[in-house]
Formats: sequence, C-alpha cells, structure tokens
Amino acid sequence: MMAFFWYHELLLWLVAVGLAAADLKLDCGPDYVTLVWSDSRSQADASLFRLGSCFPTTFTTQEVVFNVELDNCNFRRLVSGNELNYTNDLFYMSSRDSYVLPFTLPVVCSYQRPKDWYPILYDPVSSTYGVEDLVFYIELMNADFSGPAETATFPLGSMIPIMASVEAVAHQPLLLLLEECVAATTSDLEIAVETYTIITNKGCLVDSKISHSKFEQRQKASELRLLLQAFRFGLGQEVYIHCTMVAWDPNGLGSTKKACHYVKDHGWELLDNPVYSSICDCCDSSCKTRRARSPGAGNGLFQKAVIGPLTIPDLA
Repeated sequence: MMAFFWYHELLLWLVAVGLAAADLKLDCGPDYVTLVWSDSRSQADASLFRLGSCFPTTFTTQEVVFNVELDNCNFRRLVSGNELNYTNDLFYMSSRDSYVLPFTLPVVCSYQRPKDWYPILYDPVSSTYGVEDLVFYIELMNADFSGPAETATFPLGSMIPIMASVEAVAHQPLLLLLEECVAATTSDLEIAVETYTIITNKGCLVDSKISHSKFEQRQKASELRLLLQAFRFGLGQEVYIHCTMVAWDPNGLGSTKKACHYVKDHGWELLDNPVYSSICDCCDSSCKTRRARSPGAGNGLFQKAVIGPLTIPDLA
C-alpha cells in the first residue's frame, strides 16, 4: 500500500525518568514497524506494554517486540514539509503492586514524500469500538469544499476550510458534531504548553465571537463543514488542530449535543435548526453534561483526531 514511500529516518525519544538503561530499537519499513524494547534489569511486566492500541506481538521477562502495520495501532499520519511522519506512543500501563511507574515513549517513523503527492491531512482515525463499520474522518479542504487542500499554509486572516465526517454502514443515520477543538503547536496535546480554544462547551464555536469563523450549511447529516479564520496563535510555527468528533442521533440535539456559532448582531445560532437556537444559550456559561439516549453506546460515539501540521504566516 505504501511501497512508494522511501524510508528516510527514524526517531525515538526517551522521555521517562529512570529508563536510561533500556535498549530501544525501531525499524520503519515501507508499510510496517518493528519496535523492540529490552532491559535486562527491568522489573516491568512485559505484558503491560502497548504500542498505540496494539498488544505486544511477543514478549519475555526482559524484551517486548511489536511487529505491526502502519495502518494499525492508531498511528497518526502527519505531513511536515517534504516529510510524511507516522507517530504513535509506546506506553507502559504498570500495575498496583509494581515498582515501575507508568511511562510513555513517543515513536516516529519519517518518510520522504513523493513530489507529486499532496498533503491530504487526514486519515480514517479508527473504527469506533462496539459499532460495525463506523469510521471518522477529518481533513483540510480547498476553498469550495470540492476536494482536499493542496497546501497547508494559510495566511493570517484567511479562511481554513475543515470538513469532518463519519461513515456508517448498516447503521442508523448519524449526525456528525464537533464537541471540542483546540489548536496547539504540538501533535501531542498532553505536552502542549499553550492551546487556543476553537470549539468548546459541547459544540460552541467560541472563535466565531472574535472572528469570521462559522459553520457552513450541511450537505448531509454525517458531515460538518467549518470555515475557520486563521488566527495569531502559533504564528509562523507548525500548528495542529485537535478535535473530538461525535456521532449522534439526529433527533437527539440538546445543550450538550449541538453545533452553535455566533452571528454578529444576532447572537448564538444553532446550525441544524435556528428556530431552536435557545439550545445555544449556555455557550456563554456552562453546557452541563446530561444523560441521554444515544445511537448505540451509552453516551454516544466519540473519536479524537488531529489535523496538521499547518502553518499560519503573517504576510503584512
């Protein structure tokens, strides 16, 4: 599938205190990864290692081996200049009676991007647990949403078209919502020093209060189109947009399941039915979670995703 990518380099950072003695080997193939963690003095339980969502392929008391495909284990695909990076995390879960604390090791495989390959900055994130054939997507689009963006550079003040969607086969119709979105200068939100809030409070596009950002009218329920005005946060740096997507019952909109944007001189407006825009009144306070009927799982079907990197230069 990815035989046209040339292996360029591999990077592995050791970030957990007390693991300096560990021997870590990473082999990035054209469409697979082999990762070996070994430590002759470690007291870690090898069965508690994970690479993304994958269990070890084999393990002993002193060595853990993963032989996996890049399509598996929730690898994230990120474009950076002329490189195509696949990122994941090796983490140790630990246990109550263990002397070894939990830790995480970032894993990156970098490939040279072919010259004729444009950065479609999305991947099917993963099938949602417990639901057949349900796959989420999020991507940068061109100006009229007719196809993927051919650039990841958006000058300050220009509009960034983003489309999120969900594909559901043999499943009731689903409404796609964005519950939260924040921008950061790292693909790992947990280590971000600062973030810029775009959508919060269970679907409130708060950025629309200070900019021209807005939701576009839906073409179908399973898609959500966002026009995001390029902001000053991370100006000139690589920026990543982290979102939580939600697939929901189209008839189950409420204060915690909605898509609201702010219309100048009018106030908060509900995208899917402005008549019921009072649902959005909590956007200026707190939209509290409530128990509700959902399409399949107890509190709905959620998936986290990241777009990036993109760059916002100031051309003034």
